[in-house]
Amino acid sequence: MSDSSDLLVFFLHFLMLSFLAVGGFSAVLPEMHRFMVENHHWISSQDFAAAYAIAQLAPGPNAMYVTLLGWKAGGWAGAIAATVAMLAPVATITIWAARMHTRNPDAPFAQALRRGLAPVALGLFLAGAWILVNSINTGWHGYILTLVAIVVVLRTKLNPLWFLATGALAGMAGFV
Repeated sequence: MSDSSDLLVFFLHFLMLSFLAVGGFSAVLPEMHRFMVENHHWISSQDFAAAYAIAQLAPGPNAMYVTLLGWKAGGWAGAIAATVAMLAPVATITIWAARMHTRNPDAPFAQALRRGLAPVALGLFLAGAWILVNSINTGWHGYILTLVAIVVVLRTKLNPLWFLATGALAGMAGFV
């Protein structure tokens, strides 16, 4: 980001995204990618995927990738803007929704909302996964490794840490 007007645009866009993050921040991952990588060129697609991967591997909340994206694009100011813009509205809505659910958990509106938002959240999550797969896989080797990991995860009860180790070994060997 080059100036304070870019930071304001960044903050307002992430603030808007926080209201759309049905199912978690990963649901708006494709829009974050489009906004930061494709439209403004603040970070590269590989940096975007790396920030997401590092935040997912690190202990703590999964939403930390938002802070890393902000930091990569705009330093400390970007990190603070991204974190506050994404967390403040979501925290407020979550507290309000929890209170409403506690008062009347079987309300027809609440049940309809849960049933209606579940497929939306899943679709947004899958769109984010697609963005990440295309951001990091530059050749057919990466796509094969991704496909094998998906098939094995769906067919077995193998611990996901084995996939991380296999991916790391494939990267060190120059396979991907």
